[in-house]
Amino acid sequence: MLSAVALRDRAAFETLYRRTSPKLFAICLKVLRDRSEAEDTLQDVYVTAWNQAATFNPQLSSAMTWLGTIARNRAIDRIRRRRTQPLDEAATEEIVDEAPTPAALAQLSEERQRLEHCLQALPDTQRHAVREAFFTGSSYAELAARMSVPLGTMKSWIRRSLMQLKSCLER
Repeated sequence: MLSAVALRDRAAFETLYRRTSPKLFAICLKVLRDRSEAEDTLQDVYVTAWNQAATFNPQLSSAMTWLGTIARNRAIDRIRRRRTQPLDEAATEEIVDEAPTPAALAQLSEERQRLEHCLQALPDTQRHAVREAFFTGSSYAELAARMSVPLGTMKSWIRRSLMQLKSCLER
């Protein structure tokens, strides 16, 4: 079939595609792990097969091995391009720096100080529970077990503490 494709036989190319595309698509999908990219890569594989069919040597490998190697190499090339695509000038101008401005940092610092002040107004055990809940992501049950208190107590501490913090921060 590849010999006929080398002579630009469209019917042979169609048959080649029908017989080999599921396997080649699987190769592309396995390497890329993205259906859309695998479909695009598969198209590149068949364009290459159409253009390079005359270079196929059946004494070196089977047609499927030759096509499979093209598919694998195209997929790897696509991954490499994805990683190292340089930005053009227009794209660099459109990139937004999402880092806070100095003014925003100052305001965040003030808010942080207010939060710390309000946290200090809480009893030690409740302050510790709130910090643990928010900074470690621990659940009520985990906190209750860690601090050796009933689950209901932990829930009450956190709820009351958050209400006190809200009230303090609104002042």
